[in-house]
Amino acid sequence: MRLLAPLMICAVLAAAPALAQAKPDAHKAELDRLFKALLAAPDETAAAMLEGRIRALWVGEASPAAVLLLSRGEREMQADADEEAVADFDAVLALEPSYAEGYNHRAAAKAALGDFAGAIQDIEATLSRDPRHFPALQGLSHIAERQGNWAGALEAWRRALDIDPRTPGGLDRLEMLQKKVEGQPT
Repeated sequence: MRLLAPLMICAVLAAAPALAQAKPDAHKAELDRLFKALLAAPDETAAAMLEGRIRALWVGEASPAAVLLLSRGEREMQADADEEAVADFDAVLALEPSYAEGYNHRAAAKAALGDFAGAIQDIEATLSRDPRHFPALQGLSHIAERQGNWAGALEAWRRALDIDPRTPGGLDRLEMLQKKVEGQPT
């Protein structure tokens, strides 16, 4: 089985349709295959390849203009220009109001600004559009931690690991959160 998993991952990645050409049913089927392979990934390296493909499909769900704005917002976040990033992500969502990735990116920018209520609203919007959005759940866990809500952080992290069990450092974080919830020192 261990030998078959990398072969399955390669087959899933090779069978992926071009982002711009994917039809909604083919897109959903591709995501379903990738998420199934993610659960079976034998190690973090294989999981990282699958995560990258999933993220690429998510980004590719929007128009080229929205993707361009999303990229600009990402660059602004890297430069600590989070207010400008929020404005770009607002523009993304004006173009694509049901775009889960736009909400998730805006949530990250709002969290960086300390607007946790706004970030949580955007994470909820992300998850209502795509319940398997593991980065949104990871973000929710980190926000809950920053607010001292250890039980909420643990619950969100568990949900993220249910989808992406090979998250780098995932089990270490799970253990740390469990200790915080149980009242044990870390």
